[in-house]
Amino acid sequence: MIEFFNYALNGALLGLLYSLVAMGFVVIYRASKVFNMAVGEMLVVGAFLVWWAVQSRGMHPAVGIGVALAISVLIGLAIERLLFRRLIGESVFSMIMVTIGLLILMRGLVLLIWGPQERQFPAIISLAPLIVGDLIVPRSLAAGGMIAVVCAAGLHWFFNRSRAGLAMSAVAEDHQIALAMGISVRRSIAFAWALGGVLSVITSMVYLSGKSLTFLSSEIGFAALPVALLAGLESIGGLLLAGIIVGVVQGLTAAYIDPLIGGNAAAVVPYIFMLVVLIVRPTGMFGWKRIERV
Repeated sequence: MIEFFNYALNGALLGLLYSLVAMGFVVIYRASKVFNMAVGEMLVVGAFLVWWAVQSRGMHPAVGIGVALAISVLIGLAIERLLFRRLIGESVFSMIMVTIGLLILMRGLVLLIWGPQERQFPAIISLAPLIVGDLIVPRSLAAGGMIAVVCAAGLHWFFNRSRAGLAMSAVAEDHQIALAMGISVRRSIAFAWALGGVLSVITSMVYLSGKSLTFLSSEIGFAALPVALLAGLESIGGLLLAGIIVGVVQGLTAAYIDPLIGGNAAAVVPYIFMLVVLIVRPTGMFGWKRIERV
């Protein structure tokens, strides 16, 4: 029984880490209705910036992280200014195609600048596990779970209480109405991309602390995709519950089913679960239902 709880707990914490990654999808989508397929690549760029500042340049971790955050914000603003500002009012399909192109471009730039070889990411979080009785939890997962909850609470307040967050929500609903209300559509979308850059650095430090860093580390973005879609792409709080569900299902599958079938069912089960839920409820478990006048 202790073994079961240990697998379930570690799975839940891994799911919260997925939800932290998925916030990159939700923040940009809520502000611009752009489904950013390049979330994983943005995370890798943020991770390489931290590595470059702390490991390569020898900066103090606090200074290096600050430098990485500043550069990531500038990258987010540049992406919005050069790509998506020109696409305001275009179709969803066009937006998605551009984000796929952005994914390929960012991966190519990572390979061009840093190469394909592995780098050791600085151990921002202690590698020693937390031991509580018979339960053993990696500190990175525990820290990731706590940071995910804090970020979710902060983003919930931001989108529902702050002027900038409410403006971003209005922009996502209808650009023309937002403009009529005196809201700057360009500024709101630019802020969302800058916020996405900040989240990419925060997530990279939790996910990769003390681990090997390569351009393939971006796969965490696709691993978090079921969490974002299950939550409905709009609910910040729903991300946490969706992440826990996906993480527990994946953890228990890896522990009890994979050894029986000799395969990697744990990597597939979240997508199967996602498809089943979306067939029944296309807006996701916590997506907003909209009523349109005929």
